[in-house]
Amino acid sequence: MGAPQPESLLPLQAAAFHILLALAEADLHGYAIIQDVAARTGGEVKLGAGTLYRTIQRMLEQGLIEERRERPAPEDDDERRRYYGITAFGLAVARAEARRLAQLVKLAKASGLVPGRA
Repeated sequence: MGAPQPESLLPLQAAAFHILLALAEADLHGYAIIQDVAARTGGEVKLGAGTLYRTIQRMLEQGLIEERRERPAPEDDDERRRYYGITAFGLAVARAEARRLAQLVKLAKASGLVPGRA
């Protein structure tokens, strides 16, 4: 049995997709992910610590993200923090989810639910 296909994990939970978006740009620790998601969504999405860490645990198990060994300089770091990064598989899943969502928006436009052309 081969590696799972990215589409096998779709649709992603919103929290998982937001975490992948944040980690696609840089390795981050948990609180930085919370801040990134809030900033990226203009405060519309606020991940609570429980949701964040439950989702991170599931994403680690699925191979979407991994804990990074590399750390910032000690003066810029807190040794209690754990840093996470997106894996190649996680990037493939994020891209597949983005395509799926784009197709849904295209269908919504074609149905007149969203202004604009399909």
